[in-house]
Amino acid sequence: DVDVYVDGIDFFALPARRMLFKACYERGIPALTAAPLGMGVALMYFKPGGMSFEQYFQVEGRSENEQYARFIAGLSPGMLQRNYLVDPSAVNFKERRGPSTMMSCNLCAGVMGVAVLKVLLGRGTLRAATWAMQFDAYHQKIKFTWRPFGNANPLQQLMLLLIRPLLEGRAKPG
Repeated sequence: DVDVYVDGIDFFALPARRMLFKACYERGIPALTAAPLGMGVALMYFKPGGMSFEQYFQVEGRSENEQYARFIAGLSPGMLQRNYLVDPSAVNFKERRGPSTMMSCNLCAGVMGVAVLKVLLGRGTLRAATWAMQFDAYHQKIKFTWRPFGNANPLQQLMLLLIRPLLEGRAKPG
């Protein structure tokens, strides 16, 4: 009797998130995730019968760091938040921490609330994966990105080349 799944678990709870999205996909339950990124929000919608979480992010059988790289690349292909990070040490995937602000958490709540309303009422357009939406309040920009094949898309492969060194501590954000 679930009408929609709202993903609000910690970024680093990827194994639990994968199980939840898989259960939704198998049961035909719409699933949405909104992530606080910097001073903005990234939204993704996985509609029943569409591309699944696993098909989009392609994390199965990958190392933990690679799973995180694929999750952030897929969630935020616009990367609007990347150039205003003041303290690069705030991003530390080994210690499982990344920066977001309370403002971005509030944006997540608002964006998610509207998206859920649209799903439940069947009113208005909500772009499903392979689309992602990111709004950054700091830059006052909204960006819709379309990535056919999810993280298998050539643009995503390039982004992963940039993200991997950050996760391994070999490069600095921005």
